[in-house]
Amino acid sequence: MSDATASGIASAAARSNRRDIGIKRRYAAERRFKAYGIIAIGIGLCFLAILLWSIISKGYTAFWQTEIRVPITFSEQILGTPEDALKSETKLMMANYPRIARDGLVKLLDIDPSNRKAVTAAGKLISSGTRVALRDIVLKDLSVIGTTQDVWLYASSELDSAMKGQYDLSVPENRRPISDQQLQFIAKLKADGAIAQRFNWGLFTFGASSRAETAGLGVAIIGSFYMMLIVLALALPIGVAASIYLEEFAPKNKFTDLIEVNINNLAAVPSIVFGLLGLAVFINWFGLPRSASLVGGLVLTLMTLPTIIIATRAALRAVPPSIRWAALGLGASKTQTVFHHVLPLAAPGILTGTIIGLAQALGETAPLLLIGMVAFVVNDPATPMDPATALPVQIYMWANEAERAFAERTSGAIIILLAFLAIMNLTAIFLRRRFERRW
Repeated sequence: MSDATASGIASAAARSNRRDIGIKRRYAAERRFKAYGIIAIGIGLCFLAILLWSIISKGYTAFWQTEIRVPITFSEQILGTPEDALKSETKLMMANYPRIARDGLVKLLDIDPSNRKAVTAAGKLISSGTRVALRDIVLKDLSVIGTTQDVWLYASSELDSAMKGQYDLSVPENRRPISDQQLQFIAKLKADGAIAQRFNWGLFTFGASSRAETAGLGVAIIGSFYMMLIVLALALPIGVAASIYLEEFAPKNKFTDLIEVNINNLAAVPSIVFGLLGLAVFINWFGLPRSASLVGGLVLTLMTLPTIIIATRAALRAVPPSIRWAALGLGASKTQTVFHHVLPLAAPGILTGTIIGLAQALGETAPLLLIGMVAFVVNDPATPMDPATALPVQIYMWANEAERAFAERTSGAIIILLAFLAIMNLTAIFLRRRFERRW
């Protein structure tokens, strides 16, 4: 073999070796990149799991409320006779219902009524919100007056927290809210089967309250529902109409380019700016009432519009041009082409963008704080013009309370809000997969 041939073979072997090394390096780089991606996803999932665990572990107990079964004697001496009640409900409305509840618990625990210290300790085991519960029972059925009925009454927040293990009952008496005597009463109630943890429906139906055991999300849920209806009724048609015009009919010039830039910028504007806009325009200029669902819905509509417009334009742009050409070739007008062919095909993307926009609006807090939706509202709003609050605002208000039981309610409200957001996002995913067409 000549020297030239040997040199050529050696050179080819060297090139092949370098090529193999290069291929191995590329494969190694791809594996590292894949590993980085998996690690990043794993870290994100770990933080998400920690977040969910911290919320659920603290908030799942909010869905259960400690209640005491008390034999309540609806005494005519305190309430009056049913005949008197038919003439006037004033006495029934102003009756001393806490005394009726306390007397029933004293009788249940076999406490000497003359032992005022024991009577006071027993009375603190029951929520002061029992006034409303007993009053509603009497007003619903006047025939209970003069009878004795077993009624499940809410326990105080201290007793509820103690039953859920949120207090260390092994520490000295002066370092816990439950006294030794009250612990004896609790033990007797457990032995008699007169105390239990039942599902807390009040968390979904009650309004605002300074007592944790009678505080609920009823007003916030109704207020959020009204606001989402307003956002859906205004943002969807306005956003879709604006998107159709900009994408299908508007001429391409500097003016429409300016509009598109502004829409994209509005989607990135902090939500608190929309709250300032709503405060200046809807409340100070138009004179709409503060803390009303109508104002909240209008502010959230302004905030949601850019998201819906961008999503709708993307859905319209995703429809193949051949659909438009085929419709126009068959004699359809521009309007018929858009509304009979393009819009139905873009509907899944439009619905997905709308639901995502609604989910984003449902979780907003800052703009609602600026328009006064932090009011202490006890009664359910009958119309969007009535004072109300919203789920994220209620969470914010409870988080500022010092009582430990409100921390539990805060985590429980977060779980409910996350459940609503998850349902809305899952609905968007379902609609996209159910009606999506691939071209």
